[in-house]
Amino acid sequence: MAATVTPEAVEKTVYEALPQFGVEESEITRDATFEELDVDSLDLAELAQIVDDKYGVTIAADDMKNIKTVGDVLDIIAARS
Repeated sequence: MAATVTPEAVEKTVYEALPQFGVEESEITRDATFEELDVDSLDLAELAQIVDDKYGVTIAADDMKNIKTVGDVLDIIAARS
């Protein structure tokens, strides 16, 4: 069963997941770009899987090309939940 989707819960999940890709917690903000955070497309795919597993929200490959910032991911999840 998917976890309850609230903006706060989603943000917490994403912010907690990013350090496993080598991101410093202090660098994570809604406006931070994945390029700045040195998060590559494979890392983004893994992040998408974490979100799908926890919330049942799919971030498709087509979405990935439009995702530039942490906020973009949060907005996509919010729009689909």
